[in-house]
Amino acid sequence: MSNTNRIVTDEAPRNDNPYSQGVRAGDTLYVSGYGPVDPETGDDVEGDIHAQTDQVLDNVAAVVDEAGGDGLDDVVKVTVYLTELDDYDAVNDAYGARFPGDPPARVCVEVARLPGDVRVEMDAVAYLG
Repeated sequence: MSNTNRIVTDEAPRNDNPYSQGVRAGDTLYVSGYGPVDPETGDDVEGDIHAQTDQVLDNVAAVVDEAGGDGLDDVVKVTVYLTELDDYDAVNDAYGARFPGDPPARVCVEVARLPGDVRVEMDAVAYLG
């Protein structure tokens, strides 16, 4: 692929699975899905869904920063995956606090299960132009 760069950072969780933390294609960055994993310990963050949502967004922001962007300010699209749609309102509260201005486009879906049996995961697209 021409004009693409794999993004790698220690500020977001890394593992041995066959995918990149993010891929920059021109001015567009595609951020892989992240759960509430602390990049320093590799452990899931303890606490309620609000704390978990904050960690997920910290992980997304770290990949955007590494790609040369400005964290969540450059995010234009997010997909939220929840194992319990009952968490929707609480996730919205935490999410809204991190996107206080014009929020990005978003999709939220309930899924049967996520890796590590976490309750929330998000992937994102950022524009770095």
